[in-house]
Amino acid sequence: MVISVEDSLPEASFVRMGAEGPEEVSLQDLTAGRKVVIFAVPGAYTPTCHSAHVPSFIRTKDGFAEKGVDEIVCISVNDPFVMKQWGEDTGATAAGISMLSDASSSFTTAIGMNFDAPPVGLVARSKRYAMLVEDGKVTQLNPEASPGECEISAGETLLDQL
Repeated sequence: MVISVEDSLPEASFVRMGAEGPEEVSLQDLTAGRKVVIFAVPGAYTPTCHSAHVPSFIRTKDGFAEKGVDEIVCISVNDPFVMKQWGEDTGATAAGISMLSDASSSFTTAIGMNFDAPPVGLVARSKRYAMLVEDGKVTQLNPEASPGECEISAGETLLDQL
């Protein structure tokens, strides 16, 4: 089943790097009573993710805050150590974007956004998308047709829809 608008997010947890090392983040705690933008990428440091998708949310972060968004979250199937470094390298962490790891691809698979592309070394990866979640419910969903595209899932597109 692929998640859609009006669906509630499944129970899930992610891992991020905290001051004391890896720490679990509950999706329910993250979204309960809050307005959260979640965008997902096929992989840290991959060309479109690194040069287009993450920068689009850095550029639009203030605009989302003006529209009442409490947090912007980037999810990837990479491990939390990679996500921490990638957040630092892109400026996402400095911009206040939360970089969360779905290393097992369990959340990605549960919402039907998983794909495999073994010829290019991508296995159990996330399709590229952006969504607005309000109190745990999807209110806007922008999935890309191809992992190499970043148009409908870009920060500017989602911001314009709010």
